[in-house]
Amino acid sequence: MIAELLADARSWRDQDPDATTKAELDDLVSATEAGDPVAEAALADRFSARLEFGTAGLRGELGAGPRRMNRVLVTQAAAGLAAYLLGRESNPSIVIGYDGRRNSEVFARDTATIMAGAGVTTTLLPRHLPTPVLAFAVRHLDASAGVMVTASHNPANDNGYKVYLGRDDHGSQIVPPEDGLIASAIDLVSTVSIVDLPRSTDFIVADDTVLDEYVRRTATLGHCATPVSFVYSAMHGVGWETAELVFAAAGFGTPAVVAEQIEPDATFPTVAFPNPEEPGAMDLTLAKAAEVGADLAIVNDPDADRLAVAVPGRDGEWRRLSGNEVGYLLGWRAAERAVAGGATQGGTLAASIVSSPALRAIAADYGLGYEDTLTGFKWISRAENLIYGFEEALGYLVDPQIVRDKDGISAAIDFLSLASELKAAGRTIDDHFDSFADRFGAYASSQISLRFSDLTQISGTMTRLRSQLPSQIGTIAVSSVDDFVAGFEHYPAGDILRIHLVGGARVIVRPSGTEPKLKVYIDASSTEGTAAERRAAAEAVVAELDAGMRTLLEA
Repeated sequence: MIAELLADARSWRDQDPDATTKAELDDLVSATEAGDPVAEAALADRFSARLEFGTAGLRGELGAGPRRMNRVLVTQAAAGLAAYLLGRESNPSIVIGYDGRRNSEVFARDTATIMAGAGVTTTLLPRHLPTPVLAFAVRHLDASAGVMVTASHNPANDNGYKVYLGRDDHGSQIVPPEDGLIASAIDLVSTVSIVDLPRSTDFIVADDTVLDEYVRRTATLGHCATPVSFVYSAMHGVGWETAELVFAAAGFGTPAVVAEQIEPDATFPTVAFPNPEEPGAMDLTLAKAAEVGADLAIVNDPDADRLAVAVPGRDGEWRRLSGNEVGYLLGWRAAERAVAGGATQGGTLAASIVSSPALRAIAADYGLGYEDTLTGFKWISRAENLIYGFEEALGYLVDPQIVRDKDGISAAIDFLSLASELKAAGRTIDDHFDSFADRFGAYASSQISLRFSDLTQISGTMTRLRSQLPSQIGTIAVSSVDDFVAGFEHYPAGDILRIHLVGGARVIVRPSGTEPKLKVYIDASSTEGTAAERRAAAEAVVAELDAGMRTLLEA
C-alpha cells in the first residue's frame, strides 16, 4: 500500500506546475520513504480521495494532492467543465472571475488557458472583483457558464471554485444533475496528465465595461431620501472598490471605512475567521461606528456576496442584526415594490427552509407567492417568478434581474435606502421592527453552530438524533418530525431533520454544506399583545429551545 501511495504522489508531483505544492510532495515522499509515520499519514490523507465536486463546485484547503485545492486539481476541473460545456453546446462561452485569496488569480488564469485551449470562448475579468460581479457578468455577457474562484468566508488557507450556468439557467449556480455530469467529465480528464492538455492564451481580458454596468444597474436600487452616516468594512476582501462606486452612484456618498480591513489581504490578519457571523469579526466595525456616531454599519464578507448590518439600539449599544432580521425587512421592501409595480400576480418570495418563517407571513399578507427551498442560493435563485430571496446566513437576492445569486452590495444599497427613508421620517430601524411586529407578528431565532475536526462526528450526531428523536425540547412538546434523508415532499434528499413543536415553533438540524460544522436553527413567533410583548414571548420560546437543544447535543 505504501508503494502505491508513493507512486500516486510521484505521478501527481510530476504534472504539478506549482513549485510550492511540488516541494510539499517531495518532502512528504522523502519522509515517508524514510519511515516517518506522520508524513505517511499526511500523504495518505492527501491521496485518500478526491476533493468532491458538488453543487458548490469545489472548496477546500490549499495544498498538494487530489484532496486539496491546487493547480493540478483546478486544471482537471477546468478541463472537465470545458468537456461538459462542449457536449452541451456547439459554441460555448465562459466568463471567469476571482477574489483576493491566495492562488485565486493563478487558478483563474489556469482555467482561462484550459478553456481557450479546448475551444471555449473565454473572458477573464480584469482583476479581483466580488462574486456578484461575476454572477452578473454571466447574464450580461450571455455566457454559457461562469466560474468564480473564491472560498467566500472560509478560513484563510481555503480556496474554492464556484460554477454558474447561463442561458436557460439564467446565471444560477449549478444543481443536480448538472453537478454530477460535470464531476463525471472531471473524473475522465483526471486519468491523463494535465501536461498533455491543450492550452491557449487566446482569451479575452475584459475591460471595466462589465463592472461599470453592474454599478449602474445596482445603483438604481437605491433611494437616498436623506443623508445617512455609515461605516463600511470589506473584511479584508474585494468588496470595497465596487461598493464604493455603487454607494456614490446611488447618492449615499463615501462611508467611513474600517481601514485595517478595507484592502484585500489573503491572511485575514484581524479576524479568526473572515465571516461577519463569527464572534468578534465585527468588533473593529462596531468600534468605528461608535467613534464616528454613525447611523448604520455595513460589512461584506471577503467576496462581497454576503451582508452584515449593525445598528445603534435604543439603549445606545450597537448590535448586529441577524440574517433573518435583515432578510425579512428587505423582504417587506420587496413586497412593497411588487405591489407598487403591480407585480403581485405570480411574484414569488423565497427563502431557504432554515430561514425565518417571517417571509412566508409577508407573502401571505401581500398576496404574493412563497417558496421554501433547500439551503443555498443555487435553489433560491431558481424559484419560479422570483422577485426576492434570502437565507439566514447573511445572503440576500434583492433583484433577480441583475444577479441570480446572493449579493451583499445590492443588499447594502437596499438597506441603506430603508435607513435613509426611515431617518427622513424621523424613525429608526428599531421603530421599523415594532411596525413589523404589529403587522406580521414578532419573529425570533437563534442558531447553534458546532465545529468539528472529525467529520464522522457530524454524521454520528445526526444518526444518534434520528435513532433517539426527542418527545420534547426543554418543556415544549414535539408535535412532528420531518426527515429529509430520503427526500421529503417536493424536496430532494438531504441530511436534514425538521422538528415541529407544539405552539408553532420549529428546530432544524443539518450539517453545513461548506464548513465542518453541525448547525441548529431555532425559530418561534408570536402575534399576541403589543410589539414588545410579542417579541418577548417569541424570544422566551427560542431561549428554551436553544438550551434544550444544547443539552440534547451534548448528551
